Amino acid sequence: MKTQFSSSFFLFCVVLTGFVLWGCQKGNPYDVSMYFSDNERDTLLANIITYTSGYAKDATNATRFEPRFRREYVSRLPQYTFADYFVSPDSTHYFFITRPVGGGAMYRRGVGGKFKMGPNLRPVQYEELWCTPHFQSDSMVLERGGFLFKAMIKEGNIDRYVTMKHYVEWPDSTLVYDKKIQEWVVPAKAQP
Repeated sequence: MKTQFSSSFFLFCVVLTGFVLWGCQKGNPYDVSMYFSDNERDTLLANIITYTSGYAKDATNATRFEPRFRREYVSRLPQYTFADYFVSPDSTHYFFITRPVGGGAMYRRGVGGKFKMGPNLRPVQYEELWCTPHFQSDSMVLERGGFLFKAMIKEGNIDRYVTMKHYVEWPDSTLVYDKKIQEWVVPAKAQP
């Protein structure tokens, strides 16, 4: 009986080790490097920064993608990182980035959203679905944003979680995302 248990346990450990090693070889399915080279990742992130950060000096909503502003958005790359990324079977790209809050480096927040991929790695139909509160700890941003990211790709939205204010700062009663102008706005100013 003891020999049979030992043999079964050994076989179980071998099979389990195989599954763990197989899973490690496949990589993290939410790692942006599963989809893009380093250069492509930086190009895409700079394009997302153009949507999600403040305008470059003298840029407007209508002009922010003009080539004359590109250098400023690219200069912001070191402050932004992809935390998670996923492309669904219907070609929707879901992202979770971490970014600075305002102009400082003391606080960070997570931003999650989705888009379709256009030419030159430029997102089209871009929409931010959530922003976390700002935290001093990157680990807190990654933990809470990671939860929201997984919910977002599973359900296509985070509607069930918007009342969790320790996870979601926006959307709320003060700011909603306007898909038409691709910015967070006061609800009364949101375009239909």
